[in-house]
Amino acid sequence: MEEANELSNYLPLSFKTRSEQDYIAFLWDAFETNYTYGKYQFAFLAYHMLTMSFVYFNIWQIRQARLEDFEKGLIGFGKDIEKSLLEATSPFVFSIVNERSILRLLKLISYAKLVDDRNETAHPNGNIFFSTQAALDAKIAEILRVVDEIQTHSKPVIEQAYREFLLQNHDPEVREYPEAADQLRELLVHENYLSQKDI
Repeated sequence: MEEANELSNYLPLSFKTRSEQDYIAFLWDAFETNYTYGKYQFAFLAYHMLTMSFVYFNIWQIRQARLEDFEKGLIGFGKDIEKSLLEATSPFVFSIVNERSILRLLKLISYAKLVDDRNETAHPNGNIFFSTQAALDAKIAEILRVVDEIQTHSKPVIEQAYREFLLQNHDPEVREYPEAADQLRELLVHENYLSQKDI
């Protein structure tokens, strides 16, 4: 389970709402409880939801830092979905789009197997795909490899968020918070859902 906790380094350090924070904490608890009690199939489902939350936060960062690129990525979605995604007030709004399509938005169609695995385990089909700790640990290692690849691809977006923050917040006379640490925490980390890996 120790390796599985690596995913927390890719998830935000700070959330905009208490309900977002509670949701992520709930998923971690569901994962840890099911893992501890050998209910690996259900542990996988919770871990998958944490992984997709990471994807949503990553897309949110693109939307914040590179709106024009985000808009181009919406080509092919219906007008109502496009409007909802452009007006989103939370990364979790991206859940209105099926997971395979949201991965297409990131040009990550090669990672669609993650969604296929979730689909197979989340339906009553008579199969227990993750009946052993070893099977789940192998899947977690694969997921973490994919998450790290996504993180690597998002480096230019994170760099742009940093650049914009520095350009807009360098003058202590006009910034929102007098203390630099508060300004960093609230307007860089919090607003951009930055993770430990982003920092």
